[in-house]
Amino acid sequence: MRTKSRKKNKINVVTLGCSKNVYDSEVLMGQLKASGKDVAHEEDGNIVVINTCGFINNAKEESVNTILEFMQKKEEGEVDKVFVTGCLSERYKPDLEKEIPNVDQYFGTTELPGLLKALGADYKHELIGERLTTTPKNYAYLKIAEGCDRPCSFCAIPLMRGKHKSTPIEDLVQEAEKLAANGVKELILIAQDLTYYGLDLYKKRNLAELLEALVKVEGIEWIRLHYAFPTGFPMDVLDVMNRESKVCNYLDIPLQHISDKLLKSMRRGTTQEKTTKLIEDFRKTVPGMTIRTTLIVGYPGETEEDFEILKTWVKAMRFERLGCFTYSHEENTHAYSLEDDVPEDVKQQRANEIMEIQSQISWELNQEKIGQEFKVVIDRKEGNYFVGRTECDSPDVDNEVLIDATSTYLKTGEFTTVKITDAADFDLYAEVVN
Repeated sequence: MRTKSRKKNKINVVTLGCSKNVYDSEVLMGQLKASGKDVAHEEDGNIVVINTCGFINNAKEESVNTILEFMQKKEEGEVDKVFVTGCLSERYKPDLEKEIPNVDQYFGTTELPGLLKALGADYKHELIGERLTTTPKNYAYLKIAEGCDRPCSFCAIPLMRGKHKSTPIEDLVQEAEKLAANGVKELILIAQDLTYYGLDLYKKRNLAELLEALVKVEGIEWIRLHYAFPTGFPMDVLDVMNRESKVCNYLDIPLQHISDKLLKSMRRGTTQEKTTKLIEDFRKTVPGMTIRTTLIVGYPGETEEDFEILKTWVKAMRFERLGCFTYSHEENTHAYSLEDDVPEDVKQQRANEIMEIQSQISWELNQEKIGQEFKVVIDRKEGNYFVGRTECDSPDVDNEVLIDATSTYLKTGEFTTVKITDAADFDLYAEVVN
C-alpha cells in the first residue's frame, strides 16, 4: 500500500485504444492544467480517469479489465476516485453502470465539459490547441475531424463517435503553431476518415487545402496522413504530396478486403478492380510512396476461395506496410445480423498467413534499402541503440531504424542522415553519415 506517499488530488489519466483517444486525453489534460489541476499521464494519482476503447472485442476486454483493476485499487484505498470516459463508456454506459457500479461516474465521448466539472475544473472554450502532449516531444497527433458518415457494416465507430464533423482550417493551423512552438516537428493527421475532411464545412473535400496551410507552419518538418478511405479519394492531395517536401510520401489507407463479394457485404462502396487501380494511380502519381493498409479476415461468409483471392492480391500488391485483424462481431452494426460463421482458430490462422506473406515482402523491400541513405528522426534511446524512423514509417506501427549508441551520440527529437547497413523483416540497421 502506497497511500501515504501518493500525492493528494493528483489526476492520473490512463489512455487505451487508438491515437484519437491519445489526442482526446491530451485535450482533457490541457483543460485540467488550465484549471490549475495537478495532472499526469499513466502515473500515480489518487484520482483516476480511464479513457476507454470500445472498438473490437480485445479492446473492450482490455478496457473492462483496466476499470476492474482500478476498482480493486479503490477498494484497497490506493485511489480515491475513478472516472471512466471514451468509446466503451459511450457505447455501453447503462451496462457498465449496472455491472461495475462502484465507478464514480461514466462519461461518453462528447461529455468533456461534464467530466471536467466532476473533476472540479471548468471547460475553457478559448483553449484551442492547448494540449498536454503525451507522445515523444518531436511528434504529435493532430485530429482534423471527429466521427464518421461511412456505412461500413462491421464498424461501430459511428455509434461511439457520431457523424463526421471537420475542424476549421484556421483552428488546426493555430493548434499546429502551438505544437511547433513546443518543439513538435512531425504532425500525424488523424480522423476516422481524412478524405471526408471539409465536406461539412466547405462543401468540398478540402484535405489538400488544409495541407497547403499546414506546410507553412514554421518548425514543422513532416506531415503524415493516417486513415484515408478508398472511395472518393481526393487526388489533389497527391499533387500536394509531390509538390511539398514537408508532406511525407506516406498514406495509411485501410482497405479491409478485396473479394468483391465481401466488399459488397462490408458496404465499402468499391470493387477489387477499382481498389487495384487506385493503388496503381497512387504509385504512378507519387513514385516511391509508402502505402500502409489494414485488412480484416474471418468476416461473415469469408470462404477459403475469398481468402485465397485476398492472399493472391496481397502478394501482387506488395504493400510497404500492412496490418491484419480478425473480424469482431459487434452488436448494433449492420454485419451483426449475419452469422459469425468463421471459427476463431480459422480467423487467427488466416491472419497469421497474411502476416507471414507480409513479413517476407517487408524483408525483401528492406533488403533493397541496404546501402541507401535516408533522413531519419530519432524517437528514443533503447538499450544500446538510438531508435529512429524514416519518412516511410509512422510511430508504433511501422519499421524502425536502429543506430548503434555505443559509437554515436544522437539527440532524441533531432533529424539526421543515415546509411542502411543491414535489414531484417521490420527493422533497419544504420550508421550516421557525417
